[in-house]
Amino acid sequence: MDKIFDGTYEERQDAIKSVLHLEDNFDIICRNVVFGGRKTVFYSVDGYLKGDVMEKILEYGYSISEDDMPDDYHIFLQKFMPFADIKTLTTDEDFITSVLSGLTCMMVDGYREILAIDLRVFPARNVEEPDKDKVLRGSRDGFVESIVPNVALIRRRIRDANLVFQVKKIGRNSQTDVAVSYIKGRVKEEALNAVMDKLDNADVDSLTMNQESLAEIIFPGNWINPFPKFKYTERPDTAAACLLEGSIVIMVDNSPAAMILPTSVFDIIEDANDYYFPPITGTYLRISRMITNVLAVYVTPVFLLLWMNPQWVPDWLSFIMITDDVNVPPVIQLLILEFAIDGLKMASVNTPNMLTTPLSIVAGIVFGDYTVSSGWFNSEIMLYMAFVAVANYTQSNMELTYAIKFHRMILLIATSIFGIYGLIGGTILLIASLALNKTLIGRRYLYPLIPFDKVQLMQRFFRISLPCYEKIHHSR
Repeated sequence: MDKIFDGTYEERQDAIKSVLHLEDNFDIICRNVVFGGRKTVFYSVDGYLKGDVMEKILEYGYSISEDDMPDDYHIFLQKFMPFADIKTLTTDEDFITSVLSGLTCMMVDGYREILAIDLRVFPARNVEEPDKDKVLRGSRDGFVESIVPNVALIRRRIRDANLVFQVKKIGRNSQTDVAVSYIKGRVKEEALNAVMDKLDNADVDSLTMNQESLAEIIFPGNWINPFPKFKYTERPDTAAACLLEGSIVIMVDNSPAAMILPTSVFDIIEDANDYYFPPITGTYLRISRMITNVLAVYVTPVFLLLWMNPQWVPDWLSFIMITDDVNVPPVIQLLILEFAIDGLKMASVNTPNMLTTPLSIVAGIVFGDYTVSSGWFNSEIMLYMAFVAVANYTQSNMELTYAIKFHRMILLIATSIFGIYGLIGGTILLIASLALNKTLIGRRYLYPLIPFDKVQLMQRFFRISLPCYEKIHHSR
């Protein structure tokens, strides 16, 4: 039974007062007025309310005479509510969700229906380039924490009637807005149906951690494989490009990151800078990034293997070996530095801006001369780990960076115990993690390598001119 929509005007007000806890909530506004001789009340959340538009509504309502006030709310809506976005509410659940979503709800004595007027101004920061997805050339805008401006940023780039944004509310208590975006005629229906089915059947209390909570709903129980199953971006140009390629883009309210699926490891490695430069430059950037990622996995394990077997090192490569005394086993040094680098990252994130320079100086001194002179670390190991630390920043996807890190540590431990067999076994585990990583609709994570597609594989390595790129990519 809908208590808010049954009974007298005063009884309905009491029901709303009880449901919204008006006596306890200071930010929920209840404004009683009289329009055309009829008692009227507005309910809204203070943080969403656009004051100047509300003043115009009140001014317009006060001008309505008793003789002009109709008995039918449809006539009232057509004649006296000339505003852009108004919907009619008929259930308690719709009313509560509308008010808490920021809509201004208007109840008039004599009308059972309640009108929800969209006067929202969403709290959001300025649209600016995301720190993690910077480009040397290209647009400088980025997604924000409000879903409506994010949708507008994509609409600005794709003026296609087939571009669709469907909104779902996920979470029994949070009722978080989740927008699923795709282009009809380009999206794979199998993938779209799989996404919609998982969202419709999502049974959670709230999306506490935004995209991560949603990712665990779409792929429950797949936590053991560290390789990312989605591509994330805070750039509207990247999201628009993926939509044009037939991907699905999911945006969660209160998060500036968009989730792109289905995806492969080659999609994740791609960067916006690859396409803002001429083809030859984009190809160089792409290939150098891939080579750097491979080196970031194998530099330290291979060095450890060669240190354990110095007879394998030819004379012309003897300079790579450790020349000073080794007080701490190299594998222990490498693992300590792996944790130390992450510790510095976390320290830099939690350090106020005014103290970042002192932190950098202290870190440079501690991890420079002092660590080597004290005997804890050898200079060669410091050099290789410095390369690994820099290589981590060539990849914009943090999930992929940590997946590479975890496998590098596994390779280090396996190599230190089993030698070359440990390196081979760790490599097999790495390949298996990539090949067996589940995707949304069964499409291989290593596509176009597995299954093999020569044209698409060449496209992943060599960035050709954009018109040809679109022609080839849309042929999939």
